[in-house]
Amino acid sequence: MPDRIAVLADIHGVLPALEAVLAEPEVAAADRIVILGDAAAGPHPCAVLDRLLALGDRAAWIRGNADREVVEVRRGTPAAAPGSIGAWAAAQLSDRHLDWLSGLPLSLSLPVAGLGRVHFCHATPRRDDEMVLVDSGFDRWAEVFDGLDAGVETVVCGHTHMPFLRLVNGRLVVNPGSIGMPYGRPGAHWALLDRGVHLRRTALDLDAACAATVALSGYPDVAAWADCYVRARVGDREAVETFRPLAAPR
Repeated sequence: MPDRIAVLADIHGVLPALEAVLAEPEVAAADRIVILGDAAAGPHPCAVLDRLLALGDRAAWIRGNADREVVEVRRGTPAAAPGSIGAWAAAQLSDRHLDWLSGLPLSLSLPVAGLGRVHFCHATPRRDDEMVLVDSGFDRWAEVFDGLDAGVETVVCGHTHMPFLRLVNGRLVVNPGSIGMPYGRPGAHWALLDRGVHLRRTALDLDAACAATVALSGYPDVAAWADCYVRARVGDREAVETFRPLAAPR
């Protein structure tokens, strides 16, 4: 049973942010690293996937909606809008990358010391694109957790790019936030499971991170993209209000 797991979510192909997190001593010392989905759809898709694949068996991977979408774009059923960074990223990936992404599971469960059985998923246990927010009601959480094994004590999910920790119907729910596209405040957000839950933020030199993002990418609109997302110009209130209709009970 691992004692320490680093959870990295929503990297979105931003290599400078990923490298900064991987350099954190607590990440370097982690027993496992869980990649919680949406790793590649961004300005450095190949470099980010290669860096994560180099972690070998220390890494456990989950499929995110953007991972699925880049595969769909390349295989003729596009979900990403033409001209978007996701569609551009899909065109950069090798067949090896696509095969890897297409084989990722929707979720996984691991026993974690101090936290019991932990269920990891990108969005919810049943879908990779389902929206649920920190202020979603108890009925909505019960809906998205319907069918989840009663033995699961903790759920770790991403997708919304905003970190939170809360108790829901007796389960602990953790969102580590986003490494590459944070909403609300800049920095690379991640989580450490270490006989408890610790939300972490790796500070970035934003000017240097944006410059490196632009220099390393061939995406035509990369400068504007980096200025918006690496600098976290999308506020958490703006994001929550945009997402709230999508998170309504069905």
